[in-house]
Amino acid sequence: MEQSWRQAKSIFGLLLSAPLFWLAFFFIVPMGIVWLYSFGENRGLVDIAFTGTWKNYARALEPLYLGIFVKSLYVAALTTFLCLVVGFPVALAITFAADKWKPWLLLLIMLPFWTNLLIRTYALIAVLRTEGYVNQTYEFLWNNAGGLMTLVGLAPLGEFQPLDLLHNNFAVIFGLVYVHLPFMILPLYSTLDRMDRSLLEASLDLGAGHLRTLWSIVVPMSAAGIASGILITFIPALGAYLTPDLLGGPESQMIANVIERQFKRANDWPFGAALSFLLVYLTFIGIAIQGMLDKQNRGRAA
Repeated sequence: MEQSWRQAKSIFGLLLSAPLFWLAFFFIVPMGIVWLYSFGENRGLVDIAFTGTWKNYARALEPLYLGIFVKSLYVAALTTFLCLVVGFPVALAITFAADKWKPWLLLLIMLPFWTNLLIRTYALIAVLRTEGYVNQTYEFLWNNAGGLMTLVGLAPLGEFQPLDLLHNNFAVIFGLVYVHLPFMILPLYSTLDRMDRSLLEASLDLGAGHLRTLWSIVVPMSAAGIASGILITFIPALGAYLTPDLLGGPESQMIANVIERQFKRANDWPFGAALSFLLVYLTFIGIAIQGMLDKQNRGRAA
């Protein structure tokens, strides 16, 4: 028995060695190099000296960049909140749907992952632009409503003015919700689907209404899914680059867009690396907070 266990461990270690090497060589080592850059200084167009300076981090806390960080945190938090508000009812509906419909509903949620983000973003531009589908529909309704008002003897509505839906903060938040909504729905559904439904029946039998049952039973039981959904939605939204770049205007840029400019246009890799690792540190803090909340929930359940 002991010999078979040792043989199994050796096979397991052999199978694990290849992915560990891949993870170390193509992820940990490059991240370590970027981390070293954050303590360096430019000594020319292509030369960077690793001096151990903290001035890049100090510069990242200047009012200009700190304001962009705060705005990025706000946009990511608002995106996460909207995804939770929209995603929770959707996940709940899938949970209580008939078994034959669940795979198809889940397929609809996962379909966006099969399409490149760039294509989806350009599709959203086609919907939101001045001559896009939203404004075309709005113009059709406006013109027909104006004609109807003329027929009944009222003053016409006037000249149609398209809605300004693109290259602003609204477009960025709308696009981020559109992109990250599946990240919220899937962990919520995974938690809700394992819920003990007898507790819901007991709550309703004891006189609690549907809303009270939802708030007092369903929400606490899905706390782990809510925490996971918030974490895996907030972190990618905070580091989003493509959506703000294509849908936002000059006042809608987020911290990832600033990082991109440091590496490409400004050629200031040490400062860009410092900004990047501030996001990494925030990610670690978020994971630690989720771990503490999970530990508290497990302690209450016990």
